Amino acid sequence: MTRLVILLHGVGAHGSSIAWLADHLGLPAGTAVAAPDAPFAFDAAPEGPGRQWFSVSGVTAANRPARVAAARGPFDAVLSGIIVAYGLSDALDRVALVGFSQGSIMALDAVATGRSPVGLLVAFSGRFVGPAPLVQPKTPILIAHGTADSAIPVDEAYHAQQALPGAEMVIEPGIGHAPGPQGVAQARRMVAEWAGVPLA
Repeated sequence: MTRLVILLHGVGAHGSSIAWLADHLGLPAGTAVAAPDAPFAFDAAPEGPGRQWFSVSGVTAANRPARVAAARGPFDAVLSGIIVAYGLSDALDRVALVGFSQGSIMALDAVATGRSPVGLLVAFSGRFVGPAPLVQPKTPILIAHGTADSAIPVDEAYHAQQALPGAEMVIEPGIGHAPGPQGVAQARRMVAEWAGVPLA
């Protein structure tokens, strides 16, 4: 049975914009990769190719949790469709989620609420939006963030780890709103452990 990595893009982007990351994760032969588009058009530029998991127009700390909650159904439908297509509905331990920015927000929420007990979660430059998780997930989690991130402040990484104390964390000095080399290296190590293969 194959393993599956699902790459989850940030707001205003699309699946192909994060597909490059798969080449840096040391995925073993036979690992399938999916990089879906979010279900909604980016409302800041609705005629363009950008997509969003939820709207950030007028978003605040107060209204963000409700937006994430409203996005759960469409997000879960995207994931479920991919997982079913690969025949892994009963083998979620063979599925890994790798998110960036808004993709990380949705992935952290899915794992922390127990909706997606996948085998691995890597969250680059994200935040944990919800209240304390309903379950303490068994999923290995990596939270990676740059100190120079002006889009989502690095303090959000510490907040996420406080909510998910079993998570590993990589904080990279000078890295902005992007996956940094140390975070990617740690993701490679965790992918190798998840896949049960020697680190390439």
